[in-house]
Amino acid sequence: MSVQPAAPTAPTADHALGLRVLREHVASVYSTYSASTLTHMAFVVVFGSIIYSQLKDPSLLFWLAGLLMADVYVFFTPRWTPSRPVRESAYWARKISRVVTLVSMVTAVVPWLIVPHNNLPMTSLLMAVIVGSCARAAQSLWPLKPALFGYTMPMSLGMITALAWQGDGLHLFLAAAGAAYLLLTLHAGIGQHRLLTESLMLRFENEALAARLGEQIAATERASEEKTRFLGTASHDLRQPLHAIALFGAALENELRDRPEGRNAERLMRAVNALGASLDTMLDVSRLDAGVITPAPQPVQLDALFLPLNHTFAARAEQKELQLRVRASGLWVHSDPQLLHRMLSNLMDNALKYTMRGGVTVTARERGESVWIEVRDTGIGIAPEQSGRIFEEFYQINNPGRDRSRGLGIGLSIVQRLSRLLGHPVQMHSRPGRGTHFRVVVPIASAPERAPAGLLPASLSGASAGERRAPTLALALPGRVLLLDDELEIREAMMGLLRSHSIDAQAVANEAAADAALRHAAREGRPFDLLMCDYRLADGVDGLDAGLRLSQSDGAAMPLLLITGETSPDRLQRVRESQVPVLFKPVVADQLLQVMAELKVAGQLGPASAG
Repeated sequence: MSVQPAAPTAPTADHALGLRVLREHVASVYSTYSASTLTHMAFVVVFGSIIYSQLKDPSLLFWLAGLLMADVYVFFTPRWTPSRPVRESAYWARKISRVVTLVSMVTAVVPWLIVPHNNLPMTSLLMAVIVGSCARAAQSLWPLKPALFGYTMPMSLGMITALAWQGDGLHLFLAAAGAAYLLLTLHAGIGQHRLLTESLMLRFENEALAARLGEQIAATERASEEKTRFLGTASHDLRQPLHAIALFGAALENELRDRPEGRNAERLMRAVNALGASLDTMLDVSRLDAGVITPAPQPVQLDALFLPLNHTFAARAEQKELQLRVRASGLWVHSDPQLLHRMLSNLMDNALKYTMRGGVTVTARERGESVWIEVRDTGIGIAPEQSGRIFEEFYQINNPGRDRSRGLGIGLSIVQRLSRLLGHPVQMHSRPGRGTHFRVVVPIASAPERAPAGLLPASLSGASAGERRAPTLALALPGRVLLLDDELEIREAMMGLLRSHSIDAQAVANEAAADAALRHAAREGRPFDLLMCDYRLADGVDGLDAGLRLSQSDGAAMPLLLITGETSPDRLQRVRESQVPVLFKPVVADQLLQVMAELKVAGQLGPASAG
């Protein structure tokens, strides 16, 4: 039975870090390699000439020749370069240590050639040269301890032993001084080597941490993008069947309006609208992330903003036996009235959800150049460890069972996004069991001579599916409507709804059929008044492009209404830039009829008024 050799194991993180540190040490030592070698050769020639001229000892010439040969070898031997792989660092560290040790051992001979001559000036010069050489070399060889020891010890010991061999007091004193200097030099070198190694390890560890942090940030961004794509896809796929249900339900509700069965149709539509409201909330997040919502700051009268909020939440507070106080202030602020309305609506909605007794108070106070709009409740409060998470999507306090009555947990995340968009900081203070206090800081404004009119519906996506508009009487609806949608159920549902309102409607599944229908209607002299088009058609066809082509096919711009369940940020941005009117699935019947009527009027006034 043969035994297979064990496979080499991958280097550990500590081993890899050690190799990187060693490579930096080697690079530091080799950085002055050529200059140091040439300088040493020149110094040897000068020093050797001076010594020989004074002592006339022929053996010094042999030493000088040997040292020059060693220097020549050092200069021309292969050396480390930055292109060498990291794994070879240990080899080059050993080689430079052997090279400097060789030079030092050749130099160690010279004290035995000079000291026995009892020439004190020459001995003093020798000691100065060796001490200076050790000091200079120690600084450049700190990174590699073997090289430091290999260079300083042979020549220093050669000098110390040569001095001590003389035996008299002066030479023994000089030998002891040399030994003390050697020990101090080595001690300092070891300390500097340790500091340098630790600093390099800290640097590389910080670089590794920064790299890991970058990877984690990239992974977090990828996860966020995947979450956005998932929400967009899931929301679109849920909106499609819900849109058909809403259209069928609206047609059924219209047909059964004055019959006993109509109550069941109303209940059905309330459930559909509640689900639509949840999807609209997710759509709001996508629209904010996509940057398709642009604030339009203007002077806003807070009392006019508070009044609809009071009407919206009064019934709900009464149902929970809570007190709701929305106090007038007479103040004006500079903000977007629609987006500020949504911020405060979400804060009040959140306060009422988590308040079981007591009540909710909404006030506004002037503070310098700002106005503090405060929403206070006497609810369950927020623990300090949870305060950092309440603005996360889908995070809810004390709702592990995901009670639908408490919503989706997106309201405060929308508040945070709107806060950044508007530049209105939101502050939160809470005490568990005592309640929570949210404060929105808004710039103060002076009352204009003519107050702007109009407030936002509750949803950023248009009219909220959960708060339908009241039916508008005597709407001037289009006489003929062409619908382009690739899903059979939606075509049938839309046809049922439109025909229940006496609208002559035709539905087609693709652009070619729509073009044929438009041409046929033109030949008969009964053109369509409105084109409704789904954004995402079969086989990847872009409904926006198709609708624009069809609406302008005969040179006369026909009103175009885009209907979509799309929530992708990129596509939402593209729809916004097109300036084509858009409704989001599931479409509320009253809202659809209202927009159709408005587009008919705009089409009659001409293209300049249609925007």
